Amino acid sequence: MARRWLVTGCSSGLGRALAAAAARSGDLVVASARRPADVEELALAYPDRVTTVALDVCDPAQCEAAVAHAVDCFGGVDVLVNNAGTGLFGTVEEVSDEELRAQLDLLAVAPWRLARLVLPLMRQQGAGHIINVSSLAGRMALPGLSAYVAGKYALEGMSQALAVEVASFGVRVTVVEPGQFATRYGAALAETAVRIPAYTAVTEPVRAGLRDTEDNPSLGLPEVFASHVLRLVAAGDTPMRLPIGEDAYAFLEAVEKANHRELEAARAFVLG
Repeated sequence: MARRWLVTGCSSGLGRALAAAAARSGDLVVASARRPADVEELALAYPDRVTTVALDVCDPAQCEAAVAHAVDCFGGVDVLVNNAGTGLFGTVEEVSDEELRAQLDLLAVAPWRLARLVLPLMRQQGAGHIINVSSLAGRMALPGLSAYVAGKYALEGMSQALAVEVASFGVRVTVVEPGQFATRYGAALAETAVRIPAYTAVTEPVRAGLRDTEDNPSLGLPEVFASHVLRLVAAGDTPMRLPIGEDAYAFLEAVEKANHRELEAARAFVLG
């Protein structure tokens, strides 16, 4: 039986690859983007399986309309993928209140809103899967990505609570944590209005690395990411957090070791 997907951020990169892969597998997909013209090609390639909708995830009315569109076209939603999101580059001192609110609205509030909108459907049907696309930044901090890291940490915390809250309804929650993939993430990275030269030495290596993520043959292909997510949805039992990409495991193993050392140092300080 075909699954019914609602995927945000399908104009390019991971979201576009995932929407195409799901349609190719025979599933039904609502492919959303801020500009519907950016996903029109998907609908033309899979006219019986893909429908498109305009969706700025920070617009509550458009979020409601997107879910209503999924119900009107396919009768409901089996898989929600919260993928839309771009980053803001800037240190804590450089990020303004307005910039912080905008980043958190995009990365944490919008996925929360869409989950809240699809959950009544999923509870009623006794099944569903919410996939929140996080990042390695959801478990590790990078200088210059302060607001982005805060948003991804918030997304992961919400997902952990949600997974426990909805398990008895037959609804699964998964956080996927992509490593480095050849997408437009780096090129789309916004910059804070305020730049403080004192931070350049610590942030510039990170900025340069992030800019080198489009069409880089050494990075993972979005199609590989999509294939793992399809396997995840089809599987019966998977970890709540799922890093995707070989480099993701190397980074996170180093993070876990550093966290353990910090815990032991804290234990020694407090308990002697």
